[in-house]
Amino acid sequence: MPGSRKLGRSSDHRRAMLRAMVTFLLEKGKIETTVTRAKEVRSVTEKIITRAKDNNLHNKRQVMSYVTKEDVVKKLFDEIAPKYIDVKGGYTRIYKIGNRRGDAAEMAIIELI
Repeated sequence: MPGSRKLGRSSDHRRAMLRAMVTFLLEKGKIETTVTRAKEVRSVTEKIITRAKDNNLHNKRQVMSYVTKEDVVKKLFDEIAPKYIDVKGGYTRIYKIGNRRGDAAEMAIIELI
């Protein structure tokens, strides 16, 4: 489920980074990253949560093929997705928090609503 931004990485590295960030966001509920990465993570996370709202074996296998931790998949299907059952998208929020000190990259916090 990759997006359109290259993020200065090869396709394998980009996919692995996005999988890790999506897994961590679903596990912790909130992460701090650059704005560009946050927008990519939002895109993938929203698609995964939408898929998890329909709790069946096919969707569980599809999500497990992307999310890297089994306990996070269980949490997604048991706790996170049921909260959004009547909501049609917009499960995440991005806050811009200023620039990073080292390279002045624009930073943001992405969180589940």
